Amino acid sequence: MLKKVYASAVFGVEASTVTVEVNVDSGIGYHLVGLPDNAIKESNFRIAAALQNNGYKIPGKKIIINMSPADLRKEGSAYDLTLAVGILVATKQIQAENLEDFLIMGELSLDGNLQPIRGALPIAIKAKEEGFKGFILPVQNAKEAAIVDDIQVFGVDNIKQVIDYFDKGEALEQTIIDTKKEFEKNLDFPEFDFSDVKGQESIKRCMEIAAAGGHNIILIGPPGAGKTMLAKRLPSILPPMTIHEALETTKIHSVVGRVKANAGIMAQRPFRSPHHTISNVALVGGGSYPQPGEISLSHNGVLFLDELPEFKREVLEVMRQPLEDREVTISRAKFTVTYPSSFMLVASMNPSPSGYFNDPGAPVTSSPAEMQRYLSKVSGPLLDRIDIHIEVTPVPFEKLSEERKGESSVEIRKRVTKARDLQTKRFENSEVVHYNAQMNTKQIRKHCVLDEASKGLLKTAMERLNLSARAYDRILKVSRTIADLENHEEINGSHISEAIQYRSLDREGWLG
Repeated sequence: MLKKVYASAVFGVEASTVTVEVNVDSGIGYHLVGLPDNAIKESNFRIAAALQNNGYKIPGKKIIINMSPADLRKEGSAYDLTLAVGILVATKQIQAENLEDFLIMGELSLDGNLQPIRGALPIAIKAKEEGFKGFILPVQNAKEAAIVDDIQVFGVDNIKQVIDYFDKGEALEQTIIDTKKEFEKNLDFPEFDFSDVKGQESIKRCMEIAAAGGHNIILIGPPGAGKTMLAKRLPSILPPMTIHEALETTKIHSVVGRVKANAGIMAQRPFRSPHHTISNVALVGGGSYPQPGEISLSHNGVLFLDELPEFKREVLEVMRQPLEDREVTISRAKFTVTYPSSFMLVASMNPSPSGYFNDPGAPVTSSPAEMQRYLSKVSGPLLDRIDIHIEVTPVPFEKLSEERKGESSVEIRKRVTKARDLQTKRFENSEVVHYNAQMNTKQIRKHCVLDEASKGLLKTAMERLNLSARAYDRILKVSRTIADLENHEEINGSHISEAIQYRSLDREGWLG
């Protein structure tokens, strides 16, 4: 007897429907075909134990299982439940009239309980597109899949519930979530808040400008000055994600199994902080079965690289193209996968190997040669893609011991959102540019027009501070954002002079 059960394979951030055909014939043997990996090949042991512990069995007949399309590689343990249900129905141990209406997935424990799977959201989106009425999956992933409208999602704890549903008509509880309510629930209660930061008002201002224009930023300062603390709070002042952005972000995290158990849509912007020993594949994505890297996991959020010069140079260099294109394409001989990677880069570094550059009371100082060697680890082309360079100084004791709380992230976010709304309107006819940091040369000339006084100020600054040519466009972009924060149509001298301050690394004496 032949029976068909439906599952799904995730490829990149998209899913493809897999038809599991179970054929039972006279004879003996268990044959699984259709390019399964080792995790799927081992499933017969898990299925046999799970069925036996729930009063069923794999009968001693010839069972051939084909996973179609047979030329698409299947991987992972999420097909256990699909195969088990197929075997039960094909061997007439249970009845299932409406089996073709459902997509069924889940990893089995030996007692029949279900373990969570990866990629529940892209699978649910594909199931809806293909016209399935329902999706049966582990209860831990049910909220994530229930984000998708117009498909019934049933979260189950064990295989017995699925058997009783098909064979005895016992109802399964449908998971229904209010996406909008879930989305707005944590919006005004960020985990890290700027009100926790004592002092550092100028750096907070810098962060606000970076968030408002989507500018990449690098913080330079001695150990303990608060660089990491400030960086962790940046996502809390970024504008709230749109529903589309939240779905896109949840999809990527779903593929790698990083959505929290029993959580639905990701409402908070991601913040990723990889260690400096990371490999370039882990950062950009790839592998023999390609997975998204850290830059894709920080899509629509923040990628924080702490101690930037400690990262291997080739690791930093592979980021240059994704920073420009805002997507990563991984090519292999047989396929190509593209992952989105539109993120804000926040980097921090000590000004010298010892960390105490220009500090006369420092316990250790570095020679000029050591300084140059240390700073040259960060290449010019990468710094070229960072708009704001700011020096962070340690906070004095008086500020640290103050009882007064700083301005909250929610208040700062209101100003940032207002500035972003102006930019959305400005670039409404562009598909590629959405905020100031993404402007190309043509748009800079159009939207960053300077009066004579401002031009003179910028010329003097570039000559006197020995600013490099690359700093020119960056200063204009940042000054455009400062003007947006103040709701000014035109850029004036005060905007230019503030933007000039944020180019520390371009001054002579830093990077040579």
